[in-house]
Amino acid sequence: MSQTISQDKVVGIHYTVKTAEGQVLDQSKEGNPLQFIFGRGMLIKGLEDALAGKPSGEKFVADIAAADAYGERHDGLIQTVPRTLFGDNEVAPGMQFRASTDNGEQSVVIVEVSDDEVTVDGNHPLAGVALTFDVEIVEVRDATASELDHGHVHPEGDHHDH
Repeated sequence: MSQTISQDKVVGIHYTVKTAEGQVLDQSKEGNPLQFIFGRGMLIKGLEDALAGKPSGEKFVADIAAADAYGERHDGLIQTVPRTLFGDNEVAPGMQFRASTDNGEQSVVIVEVSDDEVTVDGNHPLAGVALTFDVEIVEVRDATASELDHGHVHPEGDHHDH
């Protein structure tokens, strides 16, 4: 009897994720499914919701709204800062930096550079983007005690402690 996906099951999926316009953003590598422990926040909410209760062997397409993917865009995460904050670092639109903010470390992308100011965007690059996942569930099994303890899937026969 095949198991269905529920909290703390180990799940393996093959997937392709695209934007609504059909641009492929990511996919599982040939022959190597993405493995994870379900219900531990390793996936975006919309994909976890779509997988819940499905059996191994099922194939489906999930259209996920931006709010259930990487969230909506927030204008408040875009700010202009003095260029001197970057020291002697080269700065150009599209470059990513780690920035310390009131909310801890955050990735920011430079969107505009002038002589004395730099505009950065702290939104996730996929914020505001609806996603389509094409999924095939290739494995659903109980997680081992060790996997649950460590919070990640151990490859077949690999039981090292860390």
